[in-house]
Amino acid sequence: MEFDTLDRRPGLAIFDPIENVRFELYTDEPTAPEPVATSDFYFPVDTAIGLEAASIEIPKLVSTVVRMQDGTMVTDATTSDGQTFATGAYLLELNSTPMKLYVAVEGRFELCPGETSVTVRFDGVQRVRIGARSFHERPVGTITVTDDVEDAMRAVSLLGSALKTTSCERSFPTLRGHPPLIERGDAFTVPEGIERPETGVELVLPPDCEHVYPAASLAYYLGAELVAGTDPRLLVDGDEHSLDGRGGYEVTVNRVLRQAFFLDCLTRTEGYYRVELHERRQVEPLVDLDFADLYGRPLADQLTAYLSIPFETLEPHVLDWHLTTDVVPTVENLPALPYFADELSLLRTPQSPQQRTVAPTPEILDEFTRSAVAAGDFTRGASDAWDWDDEEMFQVESAETVEHAWVGNGYPLGANKVTLESLQRQVERTPPDDSALKIHVVCNDREMAEENVVSEFYGLRDFINYDVSIHEEMTTAELAALFETDADFVHYIGHVDEEGFRCTDGYLDVHSLDEVNVDAFLLNACRSYEQGATLIEKGSRGGVVTLAEVVNTPATKVGRALARLLNSGFSLRAALSIAKEEVVVGAEYITIGDGGLTLCEGDSGVPTMYRVSRDEGRYALEHHFFPASNHGMGTITESEIEDASTHYLASGSVTEFYLSAEELDRVLGLELLPVKIDDKLHWSDELSVSDLS
Repeated sequence: MEFDTLDRRPGLAIFDPIENVRFELYTDEPTAPEPVATSDFYFPVDTAIGLEAASIEIPKLVSTVVRMQDGTMVTDATTSDGQTFATGAYLLELNSTPMKLYVAVEGRFELCPGETSVTVRFDGVQRVRIGARSFHERPVGTITVTDDVEDAMRAVSLLGSALKTTSCERSFPTLRGHPPLIERGDAFTVPEGIERPETGVELVLPPDCEHVYPAASLAYYLGAELVAGTDPRLLVDGDEHSLDGRGGYEVTVNRVLRQAFFLDCLTRTEGYYRVELHERRQVEPLVDLDFADLYGRPLADQLTAYLSIPFETLEPHVLDWHLTTDVVPTVENLPALPYFADELSLLRTPQSPQQRTVAPTPEILDEFTRSAVAAGDFTRGASDAWDWDDEEMFQVESAETVEHAWVGNGYPLGANKVTLESLQRQVERTPPDDSALKIHVVCNDREMAEENVVSEFYGLRDFINYDVSIHEEMTTAELAALFETDADFVHYIGHVDEEGFRCTDGYLDVHSLDEVNVDAFLLNACRSYEQGATLIEKGSRGGVVTLAEVVNTPATKVGRALARLLNSGFSLRAALSIAKEEVVVGAEYITIGDGGLTLCEGDSGVPTMYRVSRDEGRYALEHHFFPASNHGMGTITESEIEDASTHYLASGSVTEFYLSAEELDRVLGLELLPVKIDDKLHWSDELSVSDLS
């Protein structure tokens, strides 16, 4: 973590070079920060500084928890009214910021929320300390396994070693460390320090990949040991719970994970974070659970109580899950499990693509292409024919989650094609040289210049430095050099054919490159998947590619939407799931590599989209939250619409709010967000109530 003074006004810039996120705090007068001991903070911090100021402005309406410096909670002070606190030693905990921030205050102070910021005012100039902790987590080591399934079971049993606590507070993403990695080798070995926590939970499973792989996220979250047996079941201090319930084994395992996690989120409100949680308010009258008593009980006791509640009772209120991952159950794919367990992904084990291929419908895409070209549009490829290869392209079973990933051979329609190499780069990446996001927009065809406007969308954010370059009609040498140079993102607009990227002097086939140093990309051209897959193989982490011919006008819509969504903190997977709804046929686009990659932090922490509809003279507004790498499952947030004392679990949709025209206009002006109206995508900075009438 790095602290530095600002040039344009008094205050501090706080930069996390690993996560490439930045935040600012403003002071009333210029100040000279000095390093102080991190050990003086109740919660862990990576770096801390001291400074003198009469006030500190937090330039967003963050959730502010006031504690004594011994960690005792005083209040959640996020309200629309100011509050005054008597002389004492306080610790202010700032939430919904891109890194964890704490402000230690000795003395009397006031918290004064404004329209878009919160100001802390002291009695004159005071000495304060500010501590920061990165959200970044790295695995502590790598477990080596043979191809024996019993080794796989032993390795999955150790994923829970990364939990920072076995209390219900492990449902907070910052209290779940990244599980140890798994690699294949000649013998089973475990690095020193990797030990499974004693939780009293066992998963008795048939010793085969089809049963072991779907249990990885549940085993990680419960700190469970996998034991070979016949009928799949969960043992909690000896009490048995069948894992072959309604819907079969995989559905049951994922249902248990959702139920245990959700009720942990409710129980933890009795602990350090005593917030008014919307979901607890909905569920508490329906269940016979004493959350205050459960809070201090061991994990096994809590889990037994949770599983006594029929899932059907909870189902209308359980938070929407963000990600389903299909992992083809081969030994080669075992190393992928820790990465998706870290995301608490729901896991399934389909058969190989060749066995599960479902004939796609190229005639629909072909008709779409023909009708568009007949209307004067054009495709972004050289040929009008599309050769479907069923061994490469296939239809996956749909998932109820917004995001969907695939680990295995072939190219799945509608899902994120993940490779082990791209997953490994999540933890291998090194901090960037500086805080600027380097974006390259490449347009290699003048007829597609309309999409060049995306260069304006990258950088429409405060607190994030952008370095955006526009390149037109590049040569093969110029484009090759660009891919080999360090950059965060390349937005390519043009043609891709069998020979590669079409340039002014021929074609660039990225197979010819020695290495690629661009983190992520959008290749908005026809059939760009093969070139994109090679970029991943050569060094990129993730990207968006096409599996078919794409017509220029809808491709431009998708490109523009993706640029704005990525700029707003959405992951590649989430951004594409929203952007491709903009066109009649979105099946041409998929993410490859690390689909959870984000370019930057969202203004509200968790990327958010509004859905707005008119309802009898009022306007119904629904928040839809998309968990991201820095704000994963279990994050809590609040709405700027109502009393900020009410909090929500930030995943999926929450309660609809009914607003007057004036109230909706105020809300739309608070933050730059995507807004869906009648399934069409708009942006809050370009929208007013008059557009809805």
